Amino acid sequence: MTIQGIIPGPQVMTTNPDLFWGMIASMWIGNLMLLVINLPLVGVWVRLLKVPYRLMFPAIVMFCCIGIYSINSLPTDVLFIALFGVLGYVLIKLGFEPAPLLLGFVLGKLLEENLRRALILSRGEMATFVTHPVSLGLLLAAVALLVLALIPKLNKERDEIFTE
Repeated sequence: MTIQGIIPGPQVMTTNPDLFWGMIASMWIGNLMLLVINLPLVGVWVRLLKVPYRLMFPAIVMFCCIGIYSINSLPTDVLFIALFGVLGYVLIKLGFEPAPLLLGFVLGKLLEENLRRALILSRGEMATFVTHPVSLGLLLAAVALLVLALIPKLNKERDEIFTE
């Protein structure tokens, strides 16, 4: 939508009602088509689940490579996904959780852009994040959630130290 000059958000309903209701109608039509297509194919999808992972994995990798190559027609893109695949495998083997890494990858650019925007509006003043009640409340909630997530790990390490 942003490529077409439309700003996504709640104002889309009032500024571009034709686009909004067209998207709603297309979602209804798409769901109806999926229902018509998938009801007869339920047996096929169940049999597909019985395919062993060792046979399914190469097909998934092949389709990923075809998809990434079809975007820009660059072989280096395929090498990049291979590199990132190996990096992801190493990170999983080292005990990193993939979900937060993926979330950080997806939302990182948006977070950085909005942080830069806030700092520009406040003329580089970091105190703007703690002077307004809403931003202070959100920061305190984030810190509290971080502490709640770390407490079990700290207790586990503490118990291991005292048992030794």
